Order: sequence, then structure tokens, then C-alpha cells
Amino acid sequence: MLESAIRNELFVELAESYEEDPSQFVSLPQPTVASAMAREVVAELRHEGYVEEQMRGVIRLTARGYKAYKTGVMTLFAFGN
Repeated sequence: MLESAIRNELFVELAESYEEDPSQFVSLPQPTVASAMAREVVAELRHEGYVEEQMRGVIRLTARGYKAYKTGVMTLFAFGN
């Protein structure tokens, strides 16, 4: 459940950033970067092609990730876990 909440929160924040500037990376807060669960979520999203990571804790949504977010796929997927 917590993993789904982290995933959804990341997607909302990244989608807002993507809408402002798709090339902009977002620096995650230090507590998020320090969280093993958050790092796992970012790794899964990166592996699935939904986010790109410039360096640890600095990520952005990919076009594929944004499309999944806008169509509601990620919300449904996250709540399905």
C-alpha cells in the first residue's frame, strides 16, 4: 500500500513538472532518496521506461510515463498492486 502511495505521489509531481518542461529533471527530497522503498519504486519505474534518472534522486518522466499517467494507466496499475 505504501509503495502504491509513493508511486502515485511521484507520478503526480513528475507529471506537473513534465507539463511545465518535459526536459526538466526533478530532485527528490532527501528523505525520499534515503528511503529504500522509494528507491525501489524509482528503479521499477525506470526499468518500465516511465522515468529517466540523471543521477540518484534526480529523475524526470518520459513521454511514455506521461502518456500512462494521462490515460490513467499508472493510477489503475498502482491501486491494482
